[in-house]
Amino acid sequence: MSMDMTSVGDNGLLETLQHEVALFARRAEQTRLGGVGQVRNSMDRAAYLLLNRLDKEGPMGVKALAASMGIDSSTVTRQVAPLVDTGLVKRTSHPEDGRAVVLQLSPRGQARLEEVRTSRRQLMAELTHDWSPEERESFCALLTRFNAALSARMSAQGVPAPETQQDS
Repeated sequence: MSMDMTSVGDNGLLETLQHEVALFARRAEQTRLGGVGQVRNSMDRAAYLLLNRLDKEGPMGVKALAASMGIDSSTVTRQVAPLVDTGLVKRTSHPEDGRAVVLQLSPRGQARLEEVRTSRRQLMAELTHDWSPEERESFCALLTRFNAALSARMSAQGVPAPETQQDS
């Protein structure tokens, strides 16, 4: 889908927007938005998103987890292996089909995920300490809308896109 940039808005504003998004992506990756204190930078994005998904949706198989995250099963298998090795995720047998494997957040994984969430919330509080509640709400709403637009674009191009709300 091609769009005439002049119909969208001012090219200068769009140039600034694309530049700020690029800076945000780089800085987010550099810090991994890891939070503050000892927890800072201690969990990579893939691990955080997998643990978060298991926490929000409960135990599930590799295929279901992959589908819910918009990635392939081999990627999930590769990313889950170190989480199992470190005791953050448990592999159990499916209750109805003993041959199938179910991934589940372990108590240790739940505790670790909450540490990271708390640390990240603290970082967000520090970064936006001088923002009004309305500014924080507006930023969240616009960022959510932006992520939804990215997901919709991916879907339109045939790329599986996960639900943006659940990956946070």
